[in-house]
Amino acid sequence: MRHVTVIGGGIIGLAVARELTARGCHVTVLEKENHWAAHQSGHNSGVVHAGLYYRPGSLKARLSVAGNRSMIAFAREHGVPYDVCGKLVVATSVAELPALGLLAERARACGVGATLLDAAQAREYEPEVSCVRALRVHSTAVIDFPAVCRVLVSLLREAGADLRLGTPALAVRAGSNGGVEVATPHDVVKADTLVNCAGLHSDRVARLAGLTPETRIVPFRGEYYELRPGRRHLVRGLIYPVPDPTLPFLGVHLTRMLDGSVHAGPNAVLASRREGYRGRDVSVRDLAEVLAFPGTWRLARRHAFPAGWNEVTRSLSKRRFAASLARLVPAIRREDIVRHGSGVRAQALLPDGRLADDFVIEEARDQIHVLNAPSPAATSALEIAAYVADRVTATG
Repeated sequence: MRHVTVIGGGIIGLAVARELTARGCHVTVLEKENHWAAHQSGHNSGVVHAGLYYRPGSLKARLSVAGNRSMIAFAREHGVPYDVCGKLVVATSVAELPALGLLAERARACGVGATLLDAAQAREYEPEVSCVRALRVHSTAVIDFPAVCRVLVSLLREAGADLRLGTPALAVRAGSNGGVEVATPHDVVKADTLVNCAGLHSDRVARLAGLTPETRIVPFRGEYYELRPGRRHLVRGLIYPVPDPTLPFLGVHLTRMLDGSVHAGPNAVLASRREGYRGRDVSVRDLAEVLAFPGTWRLARRHAFPAGWNEVTRSLSKRRFAASLARLVPAIRREDIVRHGSGVRAQALLPDGRLADDFVIEEARDQIHVLNAPSPAATSALEIAAYVADRVTATG
């Protein structure tokens, strides 16, 4: 029996572990926190993306389109709450129409069901929306991703996986007779293969294992508001702006959740700590690493104005945040929104200042490292798991 150690207990690590157990491997999952899905998987928007934003043929495009189907099927099979509600991507000005048209072409190229609508047709879905045209994306859904993780943990326990909370990886070395050994505070875990799904710390785990990854994780905090209960009627489903094609962020949007609440956001500001969910969360080590990486300064030169500045001012000003929402739904006012937590996106940055726009998965001897898996990774989790498992078992 092949033994595999998975580092990371978010939705990717758990999905990879579950796929490997289904293929007959014995799996140990190491999670440094004391509960599963502690970071990105437990702080995301809860959206199952359709896959229209990503370059045709890229891993993101292929795995998110397939992941939309497999995640909904998984939820249906295991009783996880979900709603295939669809969404609108809206052009609020004539200047955005070319980008909306390109998005529609990309949807067709990726095999995503989407329909261009005029303003009157869009208002049949969202009566309060303001737009000149919109793209209706039919397969977008909302789901309870933490519940997905709880099901995966239950399936892993039933399969006899070794699940270890509160167990960080402290060192990684090659085994004396092949394979990989991972030192933890409690013991040394030996395996034939290591799979790194450490998310916000994936590049550090790769360096522990002797790799020198080209990318560096740069944390971006995404801050959310929500509509007050008395204003939730303004949004029926999901309303997104036309995104900036030069950035991997989708812009501040509106999402009706499974419980009927309406979340607004996220923005995207550089975090001063990899797990910095509040503006005052600062890690000297994390900040020093970001500032010492040449790609950070090249990114700043490329996007500081106006994109970066707009995100910062929106973070500092509730009025600016509300104004961004009012471009989509003019009836939304500053007093209609209240703070609702934050998430942190583990975004891989290249030395030339480009943000990695695809999933990045690197292989070494007896090792596989998932080095860039931000959104739509939760959507794609089961497909990423199959992709990784194919590579694990191919070397067995």
